[in-house]
Amino acid sequence: MSEHDDRLPMLQMLEHTREAVSHVSMRRREDLDADRLLRLALERLVEIVGEAANRVSAATQQRFIKVPWREAISMRHRVSHGYDTVDYDLLWDTIRDDFPPLIAALQDALNEANGA
Repeated sequence: MSEHDDRLPMLQMLEHTREAVSHVSMRRREDLDADRLLRLALERLVEIVGEAANRVSAATQQRFIKVPWREAISMRHRVSHGYDTVDYDLLWDTIRDDFPPLIAALQDALNEANGA
């Protein structure tokens, strides 16, 4: 690990990806169009995941190459800087399709980082 403990932002990533997946698990894509609070919540969760990924040191990112660090950071930038043009299909697909494998990769990385 680097001087600061990279496990904290990794845990934050894990917590927020799980929360986002939970929010969409019993919903349909159409619900996103009809529910402004759901859109705002999912946008914010994706922002936090990407920001936390950005706080993980380069050394740790290189150590755990199965975690898609750059993609998480890139998605955060898309949502944050393109707040007025968010592609909600992409947001939905990211959470439904990309977050479950991200959760698994983070869990594996954290287990290894913790010596499990």
